[in-house]
Amino acid sequence: MDLENGKCWDTAKKSSWKTTLILAYQSLGVVYGDLSISPIYVYKSTFAEDIHHSETNEEIFGVLSFVFWTLTLVPLFKYVFIVLRADDNGEGGTFALYSLICRHAKVSLLPNRQISDEALSTYKLEPPPEAKNSSKVKMVLEKHRSLHTALLILVLLGTCMVIGDGLLTPAISVFSAVSGLELSMSKDHHQYAVIPITCVILVCLFALQHYGTHRIGFAFAPVVLTWLLCISALGLYNIFHWNPHIYKALSPYYMVKFLKKTRQRGWMSLGGILLCITGSEAMFADLGHFSYAAIQIAFTFLVYPALILAYMGQAAFLSRHHHTIHQIGFYVSVPESVRWPVLVVAILASVVGSQAIISGTFSIINQSQSLGCFPRVKVVHTSDEIHGQVYIPEINWILMILCVAVTIGFRDTKHMGNASGLAVMAVMLVTTCLTSLVIILCWHKPPILALCFLLLFGSIELLYFAASLIKFLEGAWLPILLSLFLLTVMFVWHYATIKKYEFDLQNKVSLEWLLALGPSLGISRVPGIGLVFTDLTSGIPANFSRFVTNLPAFHGILVFVCIKSVPVPFVPPAERYLVGRVGPASHRSYRCIVRYGYRDVHQDVDSFESELVSILADFIRYDWYKSHGVIDDVDGDAPAGASPAEYQLAVIGTVALSRSPAFDADDESVQPASVSAGFPTVESVTEMLPPPPPAAAASGKRVRFAVDEESASEVDSRSEMEIQMQSELEELYAAQQAGIAFILGHSHVRTKQGSSLFKRLAINFGYNFLRRNCRGTDVSLKVPPASLLEVGMVYVV
Repeated sequence: MDLENGKCWDTAKKSSWKTTLILAYQSLGVVYGDLSISPIYVYKSTFAEDIHHSETNEEIFGVLSFVFWTLTLVPLFKYVFIVLRADDNGEGGTFALYSLICRHAKVSLLPNRQISDEALSTYKLEPPPEAKNSSKVKMVLEKHRSLHTALLILVLLGTCMVIGDGLLTPAISVFSAVSGLELSMSKDHHQYAVIPITCVILVCLFALQHYGTHRIGFAFAPVVLTWLLCISALGLYNIFHWNPHIYKALSPYYMVKFLKKTRQRGWMSLGGILLCITGSEAMFADLGHFSYAAIQIAFTFLVYPALILAYMGQAAFLSRHHHTIHQIGFYVSVPESVRWPVLVVAILASVVGSQAIISGTFSIINQSQSLGCFPRVKVVHTSDEIHGQVYIPEINWILMILCVAVTIGFRDTKHMGNASGLAVMAVMLVTTCLTSLVIILCWHKPPILALCFLLLFGSIELLYFAASLIKFLEGAWLPILLSLFLLTVMFVWHYATIKKYEFDLQNKVSLEWLLALGPSLGISRVPGIGLVFTDLTSGIPANFSRFVTNLPAFHGILVFVCIKSVPVPFVPPAERYLVGRVGPASHRSYRCIVRYGYRDVHQDVDSFESELVSILADFIRYDWYKSHGVIDDVDGDAPAGASPAEYQLAVIGTVALSRSPAFDADDESVQPASVSAGFPTVESVTEMLPPPPPAAAASGKRVRFAVDEESASEVDSRSEMEIQMQSELEELYAAQQAGIAFILGHSHVRTKQGSSLFKRLAINFGYNFLRRNCRGTDVSLKVPPASLLEVGMVYVV
């Protein structure tokens, strides 16, 4: 028995390692495309103007030492060994860190947090050590609302810089790769060839985005692997052929010597050196597509050694060539016999690296939109198999125009490098600050450890950031200007979203008002299902009262639908729907809260309609069984001051049963369904539920109760319950056949009299301009125009 167990364990371990190695190989094309292409332009940007290569080699040795230690400290030590562990259920990136912080501390500005959210299986929290009290940092963060705003602005700033990087990286990568033509063409010809060729490649790259990465993704990993092997071989050749002792330049002594000799010029050249770590953030941002072990293995054993060899090889060549005819760059160190093949591979690798950052830009904008921090845009999911691959047409074409404009406007690696370097360092600084908070709030480590992490890596990144900021007039202004614009847009949209939510919260109507509506007031119920979309998780929204006031009728089946974002990367489908009644069963009104994580794929309207009806049917069965004692509910905590009808919600996914009802099925066995009630826990069990009526499903299975040991009164009670439940289900399916209407609020927001100038500018001009020129709620929800009912609402905030 022991031997068998040992063999099974060994087989599982081998299988696991095999899967990890495959993921490590696949990660090359997605994660490391941008980072691996950096040797093309690092030395060229560094020696562009500030410093010059001399016969003493002190400059090139100092730059190599800086590159080596920067690559070692930031991507290897910071990201691979520390930041990658700060994942959110396997997901990484700026929003993953913010999500972790929001779950461990009440710092979210949107007040829609529910107790039921904490029961999600992906909402797991690490319990703090019992011997220690709550962190003082957490108490201070939760106490001051201004810190909540500052934290959100920090996250949005990092997001804006990522978008800026998505604009700049394709330009500098493709331009630097194509610039290798200058060694094979005369100066008069190549200056008219490099820019057009670069622009054509960029236009083709953006034009192919709507096909999705998965269509051509199979070629990404081989291209990057070929490129890494290529630069490794070139590095080894240059080291052994030109200067085998170049390894001595890795000593930190040469960094000090470099700064002593070059002084201010050397300080300013750091803006080019930092480009050696562009793309490092992708290791954390793309963590969800792979695994910690896969990314760690790929970087530690392949990418990192290849990059070090590439930089050492270039330095070895330049140490023996002090007066090269051409400007310092990557291609001068490539032997002429293999220059053309290397040029082709370099261009392909630059396209792969650009593709990865463009896809990452789409992904982070989609996350921003799901958290209410970005105006509504059309999101197209390009793959049914690969989770999270999205394409945003508006953003794609804007990025293409700006990317081509940057290429034509800057025309050299120096200005592009200055702009890209500042964006990269800003993102890394934001990640460092957020990770410091995660160390305290989520890992429950002493604040001194977080401070050490912040000081060590923050000082390195701040050094490079300051060096980039000095180049403000030489290209660094672009990411700053772009980020300020995007930050203003995102903050104004989020600010207005919060104000609208607070208005809805203050103006919601009572349940008694809804229950009082009837024929005595001239209100009639019409056939069909009415889906009233609202941001509220409780109460009756004001837009519905406006609807009934202007049109004294509403549907026979009324469902208040709230599509809510939860601070988790994804919500399991079994836990997505939170359903409850609004009023008594006879009123036929329900509340359905649909919960999505910031990386979840929102369903299209066809599947949403049918799935929502199916979820309501499951809830109706569950609710009747629970009310007649067939199953027992898990006691949940009710919000203060709420009526029972407002908080008795069930998660249609899993349920805790006290005892299983005795069902005896004819023909085939009934497919198990599951329901969860109560907020504290979510436990998986199997429950046998009766099928829908024959009118809704022609091939429904027949289910009857086993009544051998039951008394006659219990049988009569259960029979009456079955009749009532069946009647409610029949009404639901009949209403579905009659049609489904989507009732949405068409809002106009304006400020109160006496509001501050900032508020008037943000709401009356900024938000309303964005609302008029972005996608409407009906488009983002994919509502059929024939089924849409819009209710005009004026929000005075």
